[in-house]
Amino acid sequence: MSDENLAKKVVDRMYNNDPFSQWLGIKRVKDGAGVSVLQMTIRKEMLNGFDIAHGGITYSLADSALAFASNGHGRMSVSVETSISHTAQLREGDTITAHTEEMSLSNKIGVYHIKITNQQGEMVALFKGTVYRTSKNWEV
Repeated sequence: MSDENLAKKVVDRMYNNDPFSQWLGIKRVKDGAGVSVLQMTIRKEMLNGFDIAHGGITYSLADSALAFASNGHGRMSVSVETSISHTAQLREGDTITAHTEEMSLSNKIGVYHIKITNQQGEMVALFKGTVYRTSKNWEV
């Protein structure tokens, strides 16, 4: 099985069993080993008391991108450390895209940077995630 085919099957299985990512309305633009591009639109129920997107929304999109990219190699991986910097406000109707870049990959640890942009291509958040790569392979 090709790396691309394996990654798609793993991410299909993950997404199909992930009601939270589905509730967010995440659309998978690109899947791959160490790669994930996801997109979603900010809805009214995602806003906070300032009438801007709750910080947990961009965090959740990035967290899903981290999971899909790191598990796309075919080994079960779980996050051990994450952080996010919010650089711009988001409003209802904004469409955001998470672009994942694999920075480092070893037998046990993977490090990823995820840049989130709005529909104008402006950066709205930066996320860094570190995953632990277990010894278990995905059965797909």
